[in-house]
Amino acid sequence: MKRKHELFGFLRKSGIRRQLYTIYILAVFLPVILIGIFLVSNTYKLLTSYHRDLLESDNLRVRTILFEITTQAYNISEELSFNEEVLSVLKGKYLSEEDFVGMVNAHSSMVDNYMYHYTEIEKIDIYCDNPDIYAYKQYHGVDSTVAETDWYQRAVSQNSVFWKEIENIDEHNNRYWGLCLVRRIPLVNSRHNAVLVIRISDNYLKTRINSQEYRNSVSVDKGVVFYASDREDYGKTQLIDIDYDENYFQYIGSKKIKNHTCFVGVSTLRLYQSDSRIYICTINDKSYDNIRSIIETCLVIIMLAILVPGVLIHFFTIYFTGRVSTLRHVMHQASNEDYDFEEIVRGGDELSEAFADLEVMVQRIKEKDALMYKTMLNEQELVNEQQKMEFKMLASQINPHFLYNTLETIRMKAYTAGDKEVATTIKLLGKSMRYVLENNGTAFTSLQNELNHIEIYMKIQKLRFGEKFDYTFVIDDGIDISKCITLPLLLQPIVENAVLHGLEEKETGGMVTLRISHAVKSGICIAVSDNGCGMKQETLARLRADIVTRNPDKKESIGLYNINQRVKLCYGNEYGLSIDSVRDKGTTIALHLPQKVYHDI
Repeated sequence: MKRKHELFGFLRKSGIRRQLYTIYILAVFLPVILIGIFLVSNTYKLLTSYHRDLLESDNLRVRTILFEITTQAYNISEELSFNEEVLSVLKGKYLSEEDFVGMVNAHSSMVDNYMYHYTEIEKIDIYCDNPDIYAYKQYHGVDSTVAETDWYQRAVSQNSVFWKEIENIDEHNNRYWGLCLVRRIPLVNSRHNAVLVIRISDNYLKTRINSQEYRNSVSVDKGVVFYASDREDYGKTQLIDIDYDENYFQYIGSKKIKNHTCFVGVSTLRLYQSDSRIYICTINDKSYDNIRSIIETCLVIIMLAILVPGVLIHFFTIYFTGRVSTLRHVMHQASNEDYDFEEIVRGGDELSEAFADLEVMVQRIKEKDALMYKTMLNEQELVNEQQKMEFKMLASQINPHFLYNTLETIRMKAYTAGDKEVATTIKLLGKSMRYVLENNGTAFTSLQNELNHIEIYMKIQKLRFGEKFDYTFVIDDGIDISKCITLPLLLQPIVENAVLHGLEEKETGGMVTLRISHAVKSGICIAVSDNGCGMKQETLARLRADIVTRNPDKKESIGLYNINQRVKLCYGNEYGLSIDSVRDKGTTIALHLPQKVYHDI
């Protein structure tokens, strides 16, 4: 609250132009900047996370495809390595090439079946250092070129399966690398070595792996890339540095490749029943461009959201302050009694209406100036008449002390004469009149004083009606009537209504009960009840209506109407009078007052 007052105090001390610019900064510039920073930051995070997830998903797709293909190739190698037909071909002794060709044709159905029915396999080669083996179909002898290759030497020196990218030259003398499964074929009871090489089809990999959005490059162990979406990456090392010593290397994030920031994801595939590992690198070189484009669009929108209102506020400020200055100038002229305006404020808004009102005021001032001299001539006569009226008013007033002293003199004479009842009645009447005169025009009094006045009133009525009725006051615990304030002269009309109307048909046994209790809304309820004849429902309905809307034709309910209106004007429409009555049982008039009536007085 203090800061709010400080802010408005600062604005009030500033000119209208500065106020408008300050409001623009506080209401437009700063919120748009803060919201813009949040939205741009959040958008960047969401887009980055979205592209990272897509990249990771595509990398997982490629890894799944490679796992499926390599597992299938391993299962084929298992069957071929222990196939009796293949082993018999490799262990055989042949006198001529024709004998070897015949043996192969007779025992190559399984190998041919794999070649024809598994499109993922480009080629199956079986190398054997048996001198009787000739190069025919899948079978090859081991010459010096093959024997010196690292993959052949590794295969004959270990029993486990491994994967290797093996360079090859096609019919067009183009070099290419293919992923190959290499394993030794165990030749029991033979001094010869045989090696199985299953080459995965590069065209099949392209069909399964290629993606229009992502670049993929795949390598095995520390070798070069044997598959790449981009031909420039083919046969080279991976673009991302890989920690080959790590058991399962994985990376996802951003890297600069050829001076271009890209999203990069690298994962490792441990091949089935092998120590070899395939590294899959997935690159999206368009993600950052898309993100940058979206962020730049957001920034442009934020700048427009700041600049457009700023330009409008600027020109409106110039226009508005100009009109305010014009209005201020003509008002300054009017304050100096210069009523001939050279400038006017045009338009249909509040400023032009204020100028129109100023013109009307000036015209009226001119008219009043014309009457001023006439008024001054009559002023002295008016003063004289006023003095005469004041004298008459003073002469007609009765001094309250004179009235109290006169009543006290009459009471003492009655008491001296032995008429104590008359003396008591005069004493009660004096107290009642003193309370009425002292509280005439006052705003509040204590509930204790009001109840004392009611008790005096009831005693006077008792003297008047004798044993016709009795009364009692009931105050709930926790209500301190000395610290509870109420409107003065509020209860007497209610009590009077109960005595004169409620008990009208009662000859004896009448009872008026005044109860002060806690109300539901943490206020108080003052209820005046009688055990009189009560009212019919239609009579009760008319009375309820009369205390809400004044009926000039009815005099008996005007007191209740005035009480209800006083309470509502002072405390609000939710407070006031309520009336309940039951035929032959009595009537209750309840006065509802709010909690804020409790004060130390």
